[in-house]
This record gives sequence, structure tokens and C-alpha cells, in this order.
Amino acid sequence: MASTGAKQAPKIVSKTSAGGTGAAGASGGPPIMPLASPLMGKKKKPFLGMPAPLGYVPGLGRGATGFTTRSDIGPARDANDPVDDRHAPPGKRTVGDQMKKNQDDDDEDLNDTNYDEFNGYAGSLFSSGPYEKDDEEADAIYAALDKRMDERRKERRELREKEEIEKYRMERPKIQQQFSDLKRKLAEVSEEEWLSIPEVGDARNKRQRNPRYEKLTPVPDSFFSKHLQSGENHTSVDPLQGLGGLNTPYPGSMTPGLMTPGTGELDMRKIGQARNTLMDMRLSQVSDSVSGQTVVDPKGYLTDLNSMIPTYGGDISDIKKARLLLKSVRETNPHHPPAWIASARLEEVTGKLQVARNLIMKGTEMCPKSEDVWLEAARLQPGDTAKAVVAQAVRHLPQSVRIYIRAAELETDVRAKKRVLRKALENVSKSVRLWKTAVELEEPEDARIMLSRAVECCPTSVELWLALARLETYENARRVLNKARENIPTDRHIWITAAKLEEANGNTQMVDKIIDRAITSLRANGVEINREQWIQDAEECDKAGSVATCQAVIRAVIGIGIEEEDRKHTWMEDAESCVAHGALECARAIYAHALQVFPSKKSVWLRAAYFEKNHGTRESLEALLQRAVAHCPKAEVLWLMGAKSKWLAEDVPAARSILALAFQANPNSEEIWLAAVKLESENNEYERARRLLAKARSSAPTARVFMKSVKLEWVLGNIEAAQELCTEALKHYEDFPKLWMMRGQIEEQCENMDKAREAYNQGLKKCPHSVPLWLLLSHLEERVGQLTRARAILEKARLKNPQTAELWLESVRLEYRAGLKNIANTLMAKALQECPNSGILWAEAVFLEARPQRKTKSVDALKKCEHDAHVLLAVAKLFWSERKITKAREWFLRTVKIEPDLGDAWAFFYKFELQHGTEEQQEEVRKRCENAEPRHGELWCAESKHVLNWQKKTGEILAQVASKIKNTF
Repeated sequence: MASTGAKQAPKIVSKTSAGGTGAAGASGGPPIMPLASPLMGKKKKPFLGMPAPLGYVPGLGRGATGFTTRSDIGPARDANDPVDDRHAPPGKRTVGDQMKKNQDDDDEDLNDTNYDEFNGYAGSLFSSGPYEKDDEEADAIYAALDKRMDERRKERRELREKEEIEKYRMERPKIQQQFSDLKRKLAEVSEEEWLSIPEVGDARNKRQRNPRYEKLTPVPDSFFSKHLQSGENHTSVDPLQGLGGLNTPYPGSMTPGLMTPGTGELDMRKIGQARNTLMDMRLSQVSDSVSGQTVVDPKGYLTDLNSMIPTYGGDISDIKKARLLLKSVRETNPHHPPAWIASARLEEVTGKLQVARNLIMKGTEMCPKSEDVWLEAARLQPGDTAKAVVAQAVRHLPQSVRIYIRAAELETDVRAKKRVLRKALENVSKSVRLWKTAVELEEPEDARIMLSRAVECCPTSVELWLALARLETYENARRVLNKARENIPTDRHIWITAAKLEEANGNTQMVDKIIDRAITSLRANGVEINREQWIQDAEECDKAGSVATCQAVIRAVIGIGIEEEDRKHTWMEDAESCVAHGALECARAIYAHALQVFPSKKSVWLRAAYFEKNHGTRESLEALLQRAVAHCPKAEVLWLMGAKSKWLAEDVPAARSILALAFQANPNSEEIWLAAVKLESENNEYERARRLLAKARSSAPTARVFMKSVKLEWVLGNIEAAQELCTEALKHYEDFPKLWMMRGQIEEQCENMDKAREAYNQGLKKCPHSVPLWLLLSHLEERVGQLTRARAILEKARLKNPQTAELWLESVRLEYRAGLKNIANTLMAKALQECPNSGILWAEAVFLEARPQRKTKSVDALKKCEHDAHVLLAVAKLFWSERKITKAREWFLRTVKIEPDLGDAWAFFYKFELQHGTEEQQEEVRKRCENAEPRHGELWCAESKHVLNWQKKTGEILAQVASKIKNTF
């Protein structure tokens, strides 16, 4: 304590010494007051209390520096302190963020990476300076200059960018373009199919999503040998015991059956058996599923599974609302049957079948007279219970036909069904439905007896009368039908059945009388004769084989309700409709009636003749044509059809006689002259053909006669005679382009290219609008190697004949054959602009495209030319190239149906069937082609009009064209 006091003593002293002054303070006396200052009495300075002047810093004159305190600048803030604005955006919510932002705004980015030789720094060097009016004017002038320069280069820049984009898209098409055809097919997806697409998600459980593979470490053989040597005794386990013996704790952990008792050697065969046993057990466990080899009853398992799955997929809240609403309806109006039915069906849909049954049974108690409630109860209840429900329903509603029908349906035995229906007929004998259902279960004899009783109970049922008539003998059926007419005088079916009955028994003369009497009787009873209904009945008679009845009905009603001036047009439409429905006898009867009314109308005879040619026999066609030429002797086409029919039947003398008669009726007719020439030349009577042509040239000279004369000499090899005839013909008919073509082709055949060129050029001077002449001249120049001249000829042809698709097509092909595919594509684009609806151009454009774009191009082609045969053929070839055989065959059939005269379509179709079809399909195509007799088509005409093929038939030309087709598309 002494030391502490010693230490504190000086402090006390210092305080004391600091408190006073002089000796008095030191001695500890009272403090001495200071003397008064001599200035205290003087006047205050005038600047005291006044504000300091601007820029004044206290003490600056004597070297002092000014300072600020916290009260001047506010409290110091840390960089992480929040700013005063509570709604500041992110990045400006702390003091440090705002200070950093202000510093970034003030500093210019003068880094070298931000510098450009032409533009300088990316930002403005003078952005911190003031922005004055002259700066604004200068910026406006520069902006106007930039805009003007941009407009000057805009068109070229956009064109270049467009070309670069198109080139890039051609090389690397978008996935969107590659799937465009599949996107279009989405239009065919129905709403139900769309909704049935499952949601994307991982349906696997957690263990499947995160598999942990089981690690199996095989036990080495040394382990077994070590424990065998230890002399421990083990017993073998039955392999059928299961996995229980394999998991026994050690010792005794040996696999069952690994060693033979009492031996110290390792038996490897037993190890293999144990391994197989273990694998078999594991496989049995794994296969215990519905999809694999299962050890449970699959049918029972699936049944239980279906009962567990709710069939309703809607919202639970909707079910609760519906349940509450239906409960309210039931309580408000308990005798309203639809409420009980709807409640039961709601519970059935949600999977609560027993609740539904209880509800509907409660409904039967509340609405015992409702047929629908009882039927719904029978539907929901299982077999025997349903029968009891129906029996209860019959007691409440003994006159209900639907309940009796349901009761019969619930019976599985036929005898039980009959018993139920007979009981029903005792109570409800006037029900046609019950009678029909009961009769269907009976044998013919019992059915006849029942029907005789049924028509007594239900005399106004036409079906029962007709059914009875079918089961009766001829005489009894006539009596039955007479009784039916007495009871139901307003039904036409009874009369038609009577006519069919007479026809079936050979009384065809009665058929017309019955039908006429039917029309009279029905009109007398106030029945309106509906022409369309009667024609439908006639078609049904035709399909049933009652030809006489069908024809009698047509004759009786064909003229009813038609104005006189509309008869021909309406009857032709009726005949075509009957042919479309397969009622050929009806169509034949209509044509026969029309020919009786209009015997001198050539168009009606022609339609009838074409009908017989397509659907009749050769004899019926020839008989019709004989009548036709008797009524219309001036109709050349009818004479020619008759002669051709005889010629196809290889009856050449008869064909000659028909043509001779045609000459008498039509002297100097060009068609008949040429038909006679063709008949003789086809039968190798060349001299007779020459004489006929010479006679025709003298008596009926025409350009066609001269052309056929030149053609005959040409194909027979008399080139000089052909040239002389051609020269003579051109003196008279120099504006007939086919003569110039033949002259040039003859010269080409003789290798006189200059003369051929001269012939084509002369022909083009006379016939500048003949497209084949231009094409022949172009081919000639291309053949001799003058590609530029061929190109110029085609360009000149397009100028003379604008919007001609054939010329554009040849120009495109010329460039393509020359290897200039880019020019070919450009020409094709121009061609499609000039001829946007040309099928041959679109068909060619499809195969000019690369394979991925062909399908898209074909869709565009079909939009423009939906019914063009060339486009349909191109689509068929496209499917063929993609090996879609069924679709290709459908499109080929569509093509030849829409344009049977296009020989190329038949040739491609035949080639397709040769590669992918059966012999029957190939033969069918060949026969259809021969019947169609095509005359047009680029490939077809090249073969059919060749001088070496002039005598070949259609089938031979078809095979020849098909053999030359190379499906490189």
C-alpha cells in the first residue's frame, strides 16, 4: 500500500500546482482573483457578430489551416451502408456502388482495345464537355450524310445478303425445312390423337433413375480348397430349397452341394450346378412380371389391375361438384329418373361400381314406372342379379318392349330366349320389334307359322308381310302379297316384291303390268311418286339379279317429274349415276328408253355405244351400232366404231363391208377414207392401201390424206416416193406443219443435216407458231454440237410463242444436258413465273431439286396443279424413289385414272409393277393400257410414232417404252 500512495502523491501535487498560480497556490492558501483587464471597458469591434466574407478561412493569415467537423458533412458512411433510396435498382443499393458508378461515368475508356483507326475511340472523347447548338447541327449533318450513303448502297447490300443467305440455306437447310412435310401432316392429327400424346417426363422410379450396380465378387477356388483342408464337415443342401441355405452364416457358408460328403476334394461339377441353380432362382424372381414369363395367372392379374385403375381422368373437384349437384337434384325431385341414372353413371365412371348399383336400385324404388331406370339397373348388375332386376321390372311395366328385349338378351340359351319372347308376345302382341326378334330365332317352318300370326297382329307392318311372302310357296306368296296390298295400299315395296316374285317364277310378261298397276294404285291412294326413290329400288333389284323388274321400274318412272327440254340431260346423268353405283342394267334400260325417245340424236347413240364398249359384250355393241347407223347414217364415228369392232374381232371382210356402206352414206369423207386405208395397211394389204390413198387424193384431197400417203411410203421404205409426195403436198398445203416435220425427219434419217435444217427453217417461216417444229430444229442443232445455236433457236421460239411450257421445258433440259445446272435452275424459275400452272414444268422442277427439298417442291406443285397428270406422275415417281411402294402404286393408279390417254404414265406404272408387283398386277396394268389406247406422252410418242414401230400394238409399245425407262430419279 505504501508504494501505491507514493505513486499517487505526485498526481495530487500536480493537480494542486495546476490549480493555482504563484506562491500562494504552492502554500495551499485560497486562490487569488486575477486583475481586471484594461480593455474590458473599451467599445466592441464593429465586425463581431457579422457573417464572414466569401472565401474567408479563419487563421489563414497567420499560417493556420481550416478544417471541417462531422457536424459540417454529416456522419461518415461505410461503403457497404445502404443508400437512402429504399427502391434503388440492383447495383445502386449501397454507397460503394453509387461511388463506383459515378467514377465510371467520369472516366473515359481510353484503352487501346477500344480504339479504331477510322472511327477513333468507341466513345466520345469530349462527352464530358458541354453539348452546344453547333455540335447538334454538326451531328445532324453527319447523320443525314450517313443516311444518304446508306440508301445508295442499300439495294446492292440487301441483294448480296439475300444471295448469301439463300446459298447458306441451300448448303445447310434448317431443321425446320427438313421437317416441313412432317409439320404439314400435323394438320391431319385429330384432337383426340393430340390429347392422347403422353406428357414428357421421366416415369421411372428413383431406383431406376439413380441405379446402383450390384457389385459381385467371385469367390476364388483357393478359398474352397483352404476350408476343405481344415477337415470341417459340411452337408449338401437340396438345390430346390431356395436361397435360404445360401445365406447361412459362417461356418457352414458353403454353397449347397459343392462337395461330396466324406471327401476332401473339390467337385467343380457341383460348383457349376450351384451357379446354375442360383441363376435360375434369380431369373424366376425377375420374370415374375406381367410382361415376361410370369408365375401368376395373367388373366386374373390383368382383371384385378383393371379394377384398380380408375377410368375417369378428370379433376377430382369436378367429380365432387357433380356429385353434390346430383345429390341436390335427387333430394329436390326424388321421382325424376334422369337424376338417378346420371348419379349411377357418375359413380360408375369414377370406378365406384357398387355405389352406382346401390344408387340405381334406390332409383328403381323411387321411380318404379321408369323404363330407363330399370334398364340402367339391369345393365349395371351382374348376370343373375340382372335377371332378377328385369323380372321385377316386368312386374311393374308388363307392356314395355325394351325390357322384354333386354330380358331375352340376358339369357344365354336359345330356348330360354324363345320362352322369354313368347311370354312377351302374350302381353304385347302388337309389337313389330318383338315379332321380328322372335322370328329370327326360329327355324324356317316355325318362322312361317309365327309370321302368319304376326301379320294378323300387326297388319300394317310391311317387313312382316314381305318376310312371310319370302318363306311361302309361289301361290301362297301371291295370296300373302295381295292381302298385304289390301292392308297397306300406300307402300311401293309390296308391289316391287310382287314383280320380283313373278320374274323369279318366269312370268316376265307380268312384271311390266304389275309395275304400271303399282304406279296407278299408289297415285289413286294419294302417294306421291318419288322418282329418285324408285330408281334406288331399281338399282337394288339390279343388284339382286331381278333384271326385268329393274328395267320395268326404270321405264315406268324415268319420265316422271321432268320438263321436256331437260329430259336428255337428266337421263344421261341418271345413266352415269347408275354406272357409278354398279347398276349396269339400270343404265342400259335408261339408254334404251332415251334412244326410243331421241332416235336421231348422235350424242345419245355415242354414249350408249361407249357404255356397251366399256361394260357390255362385243355382240351387244355391234347390235347397238347397227341400229345407230340406221338412224344416224351421217355419223361417221358410229360407222368407224362398228368397223373397228369387226376388225378387232379379226373379221376383216365384215369391217370392209361396213366401211363400204359408210362410203355410200358419206361420200368423200376423210375419216372413212383414212379408216379404210388403216384397215388395209394393218392387214398388210399395202397395194390396196396405196390405191385407196391415190383415189382419196384425187376425189377428197386434204392435208391429212397427203400426210398419210407420205407416212405409208416412208414406213414401207420408199424414201424417194415419200419425198416426192411430200413436195407435192407442200405445194398445196404449205401451212400444214406436220408435212414440214416429216420432210425434215426423212432428211435426218438420210443423214442430210443441211437439208433437214433447211426444211425446218422453211416450215417455221410458214408456221411460226408450231412448237414441235421449233423443238425438232433445236434437237437437230444440239445433235450436231451447235449448243449455242440450239439455245438461240429456243429463245427465239419463246419470243414468238410466249407462255409455252414445252419450249421452256426444252430450254431447261438443254442446259441440264450441257451440265449447266445453275442456269437450268434459273431458267426453271423464270418458266414457272411465266407459266405458273403448267404441270410439265412443275413435274420437272421436282426432280431438279436436291433430294431433301423434293418433297416440299412436290407439295407446292400439287397446290398449283392439283389435277394435272404430269404432277401426279412426278409424285408417284418420288414415292417410288423413296421405296414407298404402296403409296407409289396409289399415285400411279390416280394418275392413269385422271388421264388414261397419257402413255408415259402407263409406261412408268408398268415398269414399277415389273420391279415391285406380281404377275397378276403386271397383266392388269397391261390390259388396262390396251383398253385405254393412249396416244400422248413424250416417251410414248417417241416410240409409237417411230417408223420401225408403225405396226406394233399398244401392249408391245408399252413393253418397249418401259424397257427404255431408267429410274435414275
